[in-house]
Formats: sequence, C-alpha cells, structure tokens
Amino acid sequence: MEYALLALLALANHPDQQSPLTISSITARHGIPERYLEQILTILRRGGIVHSQRGARGGYALTREPWQISLLEVIALMDGTRKPREHTLLITPEREVLHKTWQQANVLSQAFLQNCTLQDLCQQLEAHQQKAPMYYI
Repeated sequence: MEYALLALLALANHPDQQSPLTISSITARHGIPERYLEQILTILRRGGIVHSQRGARGGYALTREPWQISLLEVIALMDGTRKPREHTLLITPEREVLHKTWQQANVLSQAFLQNCTLQDLCQQLEAHQQKAPMYYI
C-alpha cells in the first residue's frame, strides 16, 4: 500500500503533468523495486487511477485530478474490499463486544479514508517540506 501511495504522490507532484512520469524516476526517488512498481501501476491502471503511455517518451500519469482520488479507492484496489467476519460457533459476550468495536472502527476508518484524497497528501507533503530547513553548501 505504501508503495502505491508513494507512486501516486510522485505522479501528483510531477511538475509537467502533460508528460508521463517514468517508472525509473519513481524507483530512483523512492527505492521501490522496479518489477514490483510495474505490478502496482498495472493494478492502478486497470482500476482507472493512472494511464500509461508507451514508447521512448512513455510512462504513467494520473487519469483524474488528485482531489478526485480518495485513499479508500486506492486501498480497495490494492487490498480488495474487506470481507465480513465469519461467525464462530461459540458466541460469547466478550466476542460480541469485540466484534461491535471492530465494526465501529471499520466504519470510522472507511469514512476517514473516503474523505482523504491524494490532494490532501500532497498538501501535507508541501507543508512538511516548507517546515524542513534547506542546507546549502
């Protein structure tokens, strides 16, 4: 999941949105294994989040604006949707309480991730970079 979000951040922050970003430039910046990144980008392409361009000037680009891509959408593509919990034969009050708590946590996390977009991550990154001092020698 982290590699997928790093790749999407790289695409969202690519200064020239008209030209695609190459896999090699993403791997160089983030240290993601190239073969693994290819698999990730294939999943994101099939899910409609990125598109690819072949050729010498090829690479990947976002299909939509960063504010239109929710983290929940990315997680669902990469990890699949969460399956409902299977009931055990022995239902105890403790298990009922735990199950209800996990259901509430799941609902809250999905709502948060649905409202958090790639643009939000870009803004957080920009704020973090502005706080970090630059040293020049």
